[in-house]
Amino acid sequence: MKLVETKPKFPDTDKVTINLGLVDLAQMDLLVAEGFYTNRTDFVRTAIRNQLQQHGDVIRQTVTRKRFVMGMQRYTRAALEASVAAGERLDIHVLGLATIDDDVTPELARDAIASIQVLGAFLAPAAVKSALADRIHI
Repeated sequence: MKLVETKPKFPDTDKVTINLGLVDLAQMDLLVAEGFYTNRTDFVRTAIRNQLQQHGDVIRQTVTRKRFVMGMQRYTRAALEASVAAGERLDIHVLGLATIDDDVTPELARDAIASIQVLGAFLAPAAVKSALADRIHI
């Protein structure tokens, strides 16, 4: 029998709700009806990507200045234990997704993590989030 290790599935999208004026919504629907976009979601995603591209230099400069890691950053029990053993406490700055594994205890998290700032999503066991509540800046 062959054992296969599976990786946990993390979300790569999140839902955003916006309120639009009726005229803006109608114009968006007109562009969809005329075939410029496949649907409203396609229009909104394209508009957001265009704005992010337009502000790309500012984003890159801010990421560098504020020492953010872009993408997904996973914090394992072993990594946090190594940090504590080295006498270090982590300042976590993530632009994207930060996760703390399910086997990390609240005590270990408090000993290993000085602060957390995440722009995007932060996934961790409820007990860990509670233990770090005074250090989380989301």
